[in-house]
Amino acid sequence: MQAAFLVASEGTEQVELTRPWQAVTDASGGPTLVSPHAGKVRAFHHLDRADTFPVDLTVDEATAADFDGLVLPGGVANPDALRLDERAVAFVKSFFDAGKPVAAICHAPWTLIEAGAVRGRTLTSWPSLRTDIRNAGGTWVDEPVSICTNGPNTLITSRKPADLEPFCAAFVAEFSH
Repeated sequence: MQAAFLVASEGTEQVELTRPWQAVTDASGGPTLVSPHAGKVRAFHHLDRADTFPVDLTVDEATAADFDGLVLPGGVANPDALRLDERAVAFVKSFFDAGKPVAAICHAPWTLIEAGAVRGRTLTSWPSLRTDIRNAGGTWVDEPVSICTNGPNTLITSRKPADLEPFCAAFVAEFSH
């Protein structure tokens, strides 16, 4: 199982990157950190600066064909920055176009909205995105994990760090198919 983790240069909620990353590793998979820019990315613990992580590939170097699925960690600033980067949005959209599974947690559905990928889909997120998801044509649910197969691919979403255990179990099972 090869999983791409797409993050911006700054603002990813660290636990939403590290716990899913570990879940892929524990399943004998290969996680790859993808970002719009080479170098390192800075994670956060909510609003406090946390660790840095080396970027493996830029969005210009990576393709959906290289991976079994895409993980979009949250954090408020991370998906907000990604949705403003046309290359990052195109990378996300390429997974939907290829019919490959995508997993997004917390605020990450903002990037899905920008990619035009939520219309007709059921998903969950941090509660403040509820209106954004509905305005983009999606159905928002308040559940630890939502698995939506009503579309070109499987879309797995979760609300917050407290949901990481079922979120990781769901996307690892899907990516392993």
